[in-house]
Amino acid sequence: MAGSDGALGATFKAVRILQALSLIAIIGMAANFISQMVQHNNAPSDVLVGILSVTCVAVLYCAITYILYLDNILPFLINTGMDGMLLVALTVVAVVVGKPLSYLNCQVIGSSSMSQSTYQLGLELKKSMSSEGTKVQYSNWIGASRVTCYQMKAIWGLSIALCVLFAFSAICSVCLWRRSKAVAPKSVEG
Repeated sequence: MAGSDGALGATFKAVRILQALSLIAIIGMAANFISQMVQHNNAPSDVLVGILSVTCVAVLYCAITYILYLDNILPFLINTGMDGMLLVALTVVAVVVGKPLSYLNCQVIGSSSMSQSTYQLGLELKKSMSSEGTKVQYSNWIGASRVTCYQMKAIWGLSIALCVLFAFSAICSVCLWRRSKAVAPKSVEG
């Protein structure tokens, strides 16, 4: 089951599958948010467009490198560098998405004990949504509803998990590269 690359190769494949699944989940949620904004005749948030751009490129990259790995033609050293670049991009996504989310308590959104600042946030969002053609501010959007808040926290959590997964796949890739460059031992005849 592990194949010619052993447990390291099986780990690489498993990590790539987890990356693709996480990326597809993020794409679905971000695209849904953008669709909702466009339906209200508003320009989508730059943060959500950025998330969608990075994750679309990353899922395409994961699919291509998985196929190349299965065909034994994946250039491991280049793959390590690309994994590192995606790690940086996803770290930026996690920080940008998480900065306002880390202060937001999703449980209090929509409850009767909502603070005045949360109320004002909702009013700003309603004002933004009622005027056509305006750009929705990310910090306003995440506080619009409890469901939106939880979905954005899911995107944030998956982004953090993807940072770990891309770091791990880069390590696996460099180890696979070293293994492929290792010189085979000379056979000793008895």
